[in-house]
This record gives sequence, structure tokens and C-alpha cells, in this order.
Amino acid sequence: MTLSAAQTIEAPSGKSRGGENFPVGSFLIRPDLRAHVHAFYKFARAADDIADHPLLEPQVKVARLERFADVLLGASGDDSPSATSMRQSLLETGITPQHCLDLLTAFKRDATKLRYEDWDDLMDYCRYSASPVGRQVLALHGIGDEAWAANDALCSVLQVINHIQDCADDYAQLDRVYIPEEILAAEGGRIDHLARKMATPGLRKTLDVMLNKCDAMMPLARQLPRCVPDARLKCETSIICVLAGQLIRLLRKRDPLHDNVKLGKIPVTGAALAGIARAWF
Repeated sequence: MTLSAAQTIEAPSGKSRGGENFPVGSFLIRPDLRAHVHAFYKFARAADDIADHPLLEPQVKVARLERFADVLLGASGDDSPSATSMRQSLLETGITPQHCLDLLTAFKRDATKLRYEDWDDLMDYCRYSASPVGRQVLALHGIGDEAWAANDALCSVLQVINHIQDCADDYAQLDRVYIPEEILAAEGGRIDHLARKMATPGLRKTLDVMLNKCDAMMPLARQLPRCVPDARLKCETSIICVLAGQLIRLLRKRDPLHDNVKLGKIPVTGAALAGIARAWF
């Protein structure tokens, strides 16, 4: 893809870090690393916005995401400021670009893949869409692959939670369904049930099966704070574990087709206090 310097391949959605379920580069992150976490988030946000753009054709999305990779790896041009900033961050920190490239793999998949066959298929997607986020933050703190198993479990849980929260919108706006078809069929649900105002019994059972699988991953996910020597990051990962558990419980009680299932300020504050306590006691 060739664009003039005055053009950009980015397509901002207006979403920001404040709209996420979980803290992104919060005050708990070491001040000297915060800018690099924010650069990574902006890179991921910009690429995700392309993958989710409702008016771009799949081949255009893929071409723009491939251009993101080219700029990240050193190609000249001003058409992707987020990738340019991310490249500078990688140069300053010495971190491999692989985590960024893995994210782009997931976003290219989003541009072309609308259905997921089974749980393993979904977990493979999470390996590229979610795990690299945590791996990048760990790398910034000098933590290697010894923490990846716990990190990947937590990041996959967070991704599935997000998929369940947004299942109706993803289907309505993008015809994209992350709910595994095998589980849905086994529980008597159908994809077109996502267009209803309330979950059918089959869809509700399917979501509960997915939440059961998330619960099964949480013991490994909760080991992540123990793998983190940095006090600030230890607290942040512990808080995220508590928030994940709270959202799993909330999604069991509420219907994501009918309700905007989010945690309020009081539960989030309580999770922060509980997370900090668990990190040290």
C-alpha cells in the first residue's frame, strides 16, 4: 500500500484507555515505563480500530495492517504515527517487535475470520490477540518467558470476558462471533440468537460453559503476581486478577444481550484494595 505523507492508514474510533475494563498503564506502572506502555496501547488501539472498521473491506484492512508491520520494522513514511512511535519505543527499550507483530496477526484474523469452531480455535486467537499485551508489559519490566504461562492464562480470560460482554454488538455491527460454534450447538443455541434482546436458554448455557472454562484458568492466572518482582506491577496484576473474578461472577448473573455488563466504581475500588492486599499477604 502506497500513501502520500499527508495521508494516514489509521482510522481512529475515539476509544481510549479509560474505556477499558482493566487498568492500562495506570499510576501503578513505574513512571519511567509508563510512556512505553501507553505507546504500546496506542499501537494496539490504532490497529484494532482498522480491524473493526465497519466500512473498510477485509483486503483493505489486511493491507493497512501489513503496512503497520512495515513501519514498525523500519519502513519510512508518516502514514502510521502509532507504528512510528511504537518503533521508537522498541528502539529505546531493546524489546523485540514480536509481541507487536503477534497482535497484528490477530487483527488480520479479525479482518477475515468471522467464526470460531471450538474452544481451542478461540484460545489460539487469544494467544495472538491477548497474550502479547501482557508479554510486552512483562518484557518492559525485565521479566521473561518464565511468567508467560500465568500471563497467557490471565490475558485469555480477560479476552473471553470482553468477547462475552460485546457478543451482541460484535454480531450486529461486524457479523463477527467469538462464541465457539461447537459449544453453542452442544447447548442448543444458535448464532442468530445473538440478535435477540435477551439470551435464549441455549445461549445462556453456552456463555456459562465459557465462563466455567475461564474459572478453570484462573488458578494459573492468579500465579502471575508471584512471578513479578516489581512491587507496582505485582499490585496491578493482582488487582486485575480480582477484577477478572468479579466480572466472571457478574456475567453469570446478568445478560450481556440485555445489559451493559460493567463493574461500577465501588466494586472496582474494592477490587483494587483486595488486589493490593492479596499481592502482599
